[in-house]
Amino acid sequence: MPKGGDKRAIAERGLDETRSGLHVAIIMDGNGRWAKARGLPRTLGHRAGVKALKATVAAAAELGIGCLTVFGFSTENWNRPAQEVNDLMGLLKAFVDSDLDRLHQEGVRVRVLGRRDGLGADVLATIARAESLTKANDRFLLQVAFNYGGRADITDAARHFAEDVVAGRLAPDDLTEARFASYLSTALGPNPDLIIRTSGEKRISNFLLWEAAYAELVFQDVLWPDYGAEPLKSALAEFKTRQRRFGGAELDDVLAAS
Repeated sequence: MPKGGDKRAIAERGLDETRSGLHVAIIMDGNGRWAKARGLPRTLGHRAGVKALKATVAAAAELGIGCLTVFGFSTENWNRPAQEVNDLMGLLKAFVDSDLDRLHQEGVRVRVLGRRDGLGADVLATIARAESLTKANDRFLLQVAFNYGGRADITDAARHFAEDVVAGRLAPDDLTEARFASYLSTALGPNPDLIIRTSGEKRISNFLLWEAAYAELVFQDVLWPDYGAEPLKSALAEFKTRQRRFGGAELDDVLAAS
């Protein structure tokens, strides 16, 4: 994540590395239930979820989405059984190892959001390789939220700003919304236009809490391993019916009041 002056410059420029297309974020939910319904271990549900992720990334690029952010592993997921945590860690490596070269060739930039603390050396090496190889790509931005939580990210941002104040680089009065956002792990990307949650659950579960202020929410009764192009098209069709006002009045209301 950028530090100090670099972060402020990013915020003040309003840097949006996708520059075109929607930003869609997805809470990939339902792997366990998908496996249970088939009498399979949860591990196989997660593996099926990786296949769904590959299909969804391909579909997103084809549908003109400029940025896709997916929730892969939350800061709360450490509370799951150790074997399942190990499996989830392995799946990030499996996804990168199997798809990184193709993603790079197709101009996809890969970024991993979230804390690095607690991640094994092999996972850290995988993240570094993916981000380093694709850092110059600008056709499509794929962000994987891994060991990520919205509250944790906000807490970390507040701590980093406080460190800049203590070091004399900033004063408390320098804090603005844009400056604070520059300290978040999502600082280099756009805010989400649409957040999708699969599996029928209707909550955002500590995902992109700051960034989701004006995002549209779509909840779909599809378990994540069954996801792909068609459910994504359906979510986009629902999104297109929404009138986004970003806190303002509808145009008809403005005209009527004038």
